[in-house]
Amino acid sequence: MAISDKHEKLGALFDVLQETQSWFLHILDSIYDGLLICDADFVVRYINPEYTRITGVAYETIVGRELSEVRPGAILPQVIFSGVPLAGVYRREGETEYVVDMAPIMIDGQVAGGISIVKDVTEVHRLSQQVNKFEKKANRLKKMVEHAYRARYSFKDLIGQSGSIQKAVQFAKKVAVGVSDILITGESGTGKEIFAQAIHSESKRSHGPFVALNCASLTSSLVESELFGYEEGAFTGARKGGKTGLFEIADGGTILLDEIGELSLEIQSKLLRVLQERAIRKVGEAGEVELDIRVIAATNRNLADMVKEGRFRHDLLYRLNVLNLHLPPLRERGGDVAALADHFLTQFSQKVSRPFRFSPEVYGILQAYNWPGNIRELRNVIEFAANMCEENLITQLHLPPVLLVESTSQTAPSKTLADMVCETERQLIINALRGEDSSVEGKRKAAKRLGVSLATLYNKMNRFGIAGGSD
Repeated sequence: MAISDKHEKLGALFDVLQETQSWFLHILDSIYDGLLICDADFVVRYINPEYTRITGVAYETIVGRELSEVRPGAILPQVIFSGVPLAGVYRREGETEYVVDMAPIMIDGQVAGGISIVKDVTEVHRLSQQVNKFEKKANRLKKMVEHAYRARYSFKDLIGQSGSIQKAVQFAKKVAVGVSDILITGESGTGKEIFAQAIHSESKRSHGPFVALNCASLTSSLVESELFGYEEGAFTGARKGGKTGLFEIADGGTILLDEIGELSLEIQSKLLRVLQERAIRKVGEAGEVELDIRVIAATNRNLADMVKEGRFRHDLLYRLNVLNLHLPPLRERGGDVAALADHFLTQFSQKVSRPFRFSPEVYGILQAYNWPGNIRELRNVIEFAANMCEENLITQLHLPPVLLVESTSQTAPSKTLADMVCETERQLIINALRGEDSSVEGKRKAAKRLGVSLATLYNKMNRFGIAGGSD
């Protein structure tokens, strides 16, 4: 082979080696972790740009020099000397924290040097702090949600001993311990939300949020954003950061959709899907959010008639109407009117620190009234009367005129005012005695609660034919 050919081949081999070395160095320079390589004499032969970024040590100040001169306390020389690798060595340079893995470089069973792999943990630590910060914020928000969205009422808060309301209470207690959705029907003002809260309080979800929405108070577009929430930029005017919907807030608890008959057919369709899939899709978002919720719907409408009229989806009605709790109107609850009136008067007395009480004829008027607005109207009437009363005794003069006019027109043909007063008085005595035993001491307690003497109580018991009056 000619000398020129040998030189040519050696030149080509040198070019390949040089290209390989350049390629290899480019690879090392591209590694995200910092690299430092020493030879067997502890002299630094290479660092990559990431090593400089993490430690702040420049290439020209360390390469070609013994490591311990530039980095006092360096551990890599010990690894090279012992041939034993080390992992997870914590180091700090200024505000930068990092972890170093060190290993000897072995060639033919001999230690030829060592390598340090430096991992920056400052950013990881910073991100960890951010995560902790967001976790604390999320926990605070969760506590705020639990405080803001919680049920205030339980079954102990339901007033009334009439057969119709007790039947409703017993049914509600049975369904409360289950998992199925519930439809509560009844006239406006019959206490549908209080029953919904009581059901939630009795259920396994009692520690979760109770969220209520009056569907009649919002437009269709607002109902959708309130229920489902939306992503940032979902529409013009969307809140920065988006909005969490009430369904998502109610996750783990109960949501009450009051006046559900007011929802548009479009929203009804989306609600049906939520009930079936237990998942929602926010406005402007492609993915779905899975939910663990119980839905209680309430209405004063006849949904079956609305289905016939094409204003309510029949499949949604079937889905909701598995458990139907119907609440009776106040006019069908007999003596509960007096008990509720006393309850509301006690509440208002405590609110204004004045000991109000009713005169006997007031009970008869309240009992005779038809109460189209039900319990809500009764509460408003009691508050009105208390505001009109300058002393402590509320009489018929303090009641709204509509009660006097209607009660007179309705009861004049069959009952006199005296009859109504006697009937109400008799019911009040029975209610007072019901909570006590039949002993004289029990009657004394009942008399005290009624504000009369024991002798007066005995006389009235005999007069009204109530058992135990001749003791």
